[in-house]
Amino acid sequence: MNEFLTQLLPNVMGKLPTFYKAIGDTFLMVIWSGSISIIIGLVLGIILTVTKKGGILENKVIYQVIDKIVNLFRAVPFIILLTALMPVSRLIMGTAIYVRGAIVPLVFGCTPFFTRQVETALAQTDGGLVEAALAMGCTPFDIIIRVYLRESIGALARGTTITIVSLIGLTAMAGAVGAGGLGDFAIRYGHDRNMQDVTFVTVVILVLVVTLVQLVGNAIAKKHTH
Repeated sequence: MNEFLTQLLPNVMGKLPTFYKAIGDTFLMVIWSGSISIIIGLVLGIILTVTKKGGILENKVIYQVIDKIVNLFRAVPFIILLTALMPVSRLIMGTAIYVRGAIVPLVFGCTPFFTRQVETALAQTDGGLVEAALAMGCTPFDIIIRVYLRESIGALARGTTITIVSLIGLTAMAGAVGAGGLGDFAIRYGHDRNMQDVTFVTVVILVLVVTLVQLVGNAIAKKHTH
């Protein structure tokens, strides 16, 4: 089997340790930046939902400030964020390269996207349920947990899936500026050294990971869709 793979994918088999490290680096970037982005994005999405006009905690100032900040970072192309946030990455992480250096721009690039996903998911909540909860004397916190989040699990699962898939693509792009991972591996060997088998295998791995994430996300969304 090894002989067959060596003949079929000579460059990949000759760089297996580097290839395995690239896969690990990609997963590290996705897990760390994804976890941080999902937590912050969930909080911001909830705040936008409850402070909007007609929301249970309507507050025009808070809504406008967060809304404009989210729009600002969504409007900036990620490749520009990568370079613009290098000083911030050095300040927070101590470096602007490799996996640690990529986490900060990945969070800034991913959080606004997920915030909008959360806002859209919560907007699908039946207004009658919110009104009923208010009539029963539920606190805003109870309404957020028991109505908005509980009724939006399916939509949130779909939004999370889309976000993770997008984040995987961003990690590949981050490889272009020294972040490591599969993007860096494909560029450094597949593109710069014209090793076609490296490019092919990298694409296959990314497609498999995205497909797996999509299957899991769809299963969760289907289970919690009324």
